[in-house]
Amino acid sequence: MEYKQVIVVREDLDISEGKRAAQVAHGALSAALEAREKHTKWYKEWLREGQRKVVLRAEDLEHLRELHKKARSLKLPCATIDDAGLTELPPGTTTVLGIGPAPENLVDQVTGSLALW
Repeated sequence: MEYKQVIVVREDLDISEGKRAAQVAHGALSAALEAREKHTKWYKEWLREGQRKVVLRAEDLEHLRELHKKARSLKLPCATIDDAGLTELPPGTTTVLGIGPAPENLVDQVTGSLALW
């Protein structure tokens, strides 16, 4: 079985590349920490396989929330990131959703139709 992590970024936010990169990092780390705690086998296999990550696009906040709900229904480790509001965005702006690491076939049930960033 192959494992991967997906970070989904809202494409409706007007943010710099650096800000986007920081938000992706927050999402990746937060979801990985949940996986390490709740799905240790998945986490360890993902580490062993090279920590595959994919960054994808969500249309807007509503789309991101739908993806989060579907990921939770499949019991996938996931985390949404709400910005602190110190630089480019108002406080509490939800920016990304990290999903996994988890089995690729499960992650693809949530994000398989999304475009690459």
